[in-house]
Amino acid sequence: MEFINEWFWFFLLLPIAAISGWVIGRRGGERHSDSQVSKLSMTYFRGLNYLLNEQPDKAIELFLHIAELDKETFETQVALGHLFRRRGEVDRAIRLHQALVQRQGLSDQQKVQALLALGEDYMRSGLLDRAETVFSDLVALDMAPLALKHLIGIYQAERDWDKAIENARRYEAATGEPMGKLIAQFECEVAERQRASGDVEASRAAVARAYEADANSVRAGMIEGRIELDAGNDPGAIRAFERVARADPDYLPEILPSLLPAYERVGDHPGARAFLAEMCEHYRGIAPVLALTQMVEADEGVSAARAYLARQLKDRPSVRGEAALIDLTLAEQADPLATLHDLKHITDQLLVRNPSYRCTRCGFGARSHHWQCPSCKEWGTVKPLLNYAVV
Repeated sequence: MEFINEWFWFFLLLPIAAISGWVIGRRGGERHSDSQVSKLSMTYFRGLNYLLNEQPDKAIELFLHIAELDKETFETQVALGHLFRRRGEVDRAIRLHQALVQRQGLSDQQKVQALLALGEDYMRSGLLDRAETVFSDLVALDMAPLALKHLIGIYQAERDWDKAIENARRYEAATGEPMGKLIAQFECEVAERQRASGDVEASRAAVARAYEADANSVRAGMIEGRIELDAGNDPGAIRAFERVARADPDYLPEILPSLLPAYERVGDHPGARAFLAEMCEHYRGIAPVLALTQMVEADEGVSAARAYLARQLKDRPSVRGEAALIDLTLAEQADPLATLHDLKHITDQLLVRNPSYRCTRCGFGARSHHWQCPSCKEWGTVKPLLNYAVV
């Protein structure tokens, strides 16, 4: 970790060093005494030496000294302000960037750059109202699309979803970057708020707008399903939840507890079985298998359910599936030896698929040991899991 921090400071300060070197080079080309240029050069190389020797604090002080000697260098001042902000010295960054904004003779591009930096300082310090004012002024002048992105972040923090949506649309129009998925999330926030307040029609309208922004919005489908359940419209809820499952099967465990009772209330048992069978083909998790096992048990008996579940678990081993198989075996009072063979096969599959080692720093899982983590590159952090044993 220390190694990473050292290189972070190196790459952070290297641009400052480069700018400082440019300052010295520029001064060397102007009419200054040899002693002053020599003094600047010595300061620059001392700072670079500190940087290369992983002493960033000393390097910063020397580069600050260079900046003090040439306060007119805009790029140096902006870079130092960014550095102050990253070090947590936000007040210092604000003062520096405020001075830049007030400086006479800046080009439009430089003024925009200084205002963006000042707005970011305000955001970092939690002064969101001031940051909003700065970025809104830039947007009003049509000078900085990046200001729109910062405004979106501010309105998310303030949970002002209408303004977040407005600025996301403006950002998309200005840059061409698709913002539909983000806008759909904002509309879903509006829908949740309206539903909680009891304004069902406004909630439905927000869901419709979310679909317009992202036709495959999973969250919009889940909200729509809950709205229909609240209204007693089980067929509408079924359509909404099925839409979610087909758009992204990974959310199936979230919707089954609401979807299956809706099927039951409308008496569509065959439809429920057909849907679960379809999901078993597209979703590798255990949730649809367990739900379908319960239906097989109700329709065909415990023996058929146990046989179906045992077959499925050979392809998708699961601890929950094992527990269900044991319950069915006990209920059927079947031959325990056959079930033990099934459980042994399932357990072997789980052991093969699950990692035996995990990095304690980043969570990377591996089936064999690595002294250096392949993910975060840290040394000595990949260790055997507590349930792993070599026998």
